[in-house]
Amino acid sequence: MGNFSEKYDLNKAKLLKQLIEKSYKKGNFTLSSGKKSIHYLNCKPVSLNGEGLNLISDLFFELKDSRSKAVAGLTLGADPLVSGLIVKAASQGIDFNGLIIRKEIKKYGTKAGIEGPILEEGSLVTVLEDVVTTAGSVIKAIKKLRENNYVVEEVLSIVDRQEGGCEALNDENVKLKSLFEIKDFL
Repeated sequence: MGNFSEKYDLNKAKLLKQLIEKSYKKGNFTLSSGKKSIHYLNCKPVSLNGEGLNLISDLFFELKDSRSKAVAGLTLGADPLVSGLIVKAASQGIDFNGLIIRKEIKKYGTKAGIEGPILEEGSLVTVLEDVVTTAGSVIKAIKKLRENNYVVEEVLSIVDRQEGGCEALNDENVKLKSLFEIKDFL
């Protein structure tokens, strides 16, 4: 157990260093929630980098509920996170699925709102998110998954900005597990 904890802690420290160097900015920003903030986190420079995504995937792999049949997330922020985690699972010999949730349903073809394999009704799906503020966008993803008869009990995020997202997810009976909180960047 000691080796797991040491590796986990080392990977977490490496990831935080990358996020501080490549993703964190101070200034005057409007967030996707509409809130104003002097702290901005754009995790894509890290999640779209091989080493960064590998660290995120390793850490999320250890955090996720082992009963999950798939991971899912709202496009675009979650796309690399979903891909990274299903590749990590495959490298461990685990057949695992990924789902990408569209912000809007396609108006052509199959008119899919969720891309990926069709899972058995009642399958447990873990939702991935880069940054949680109020959890508005992640709750949209959860609702779309539940409309398709999937079960969602947890959200994994890289950063919780601690601005009500955890509480909003609790109201949806979903647990938030974050690698970092905004205070880790201050």
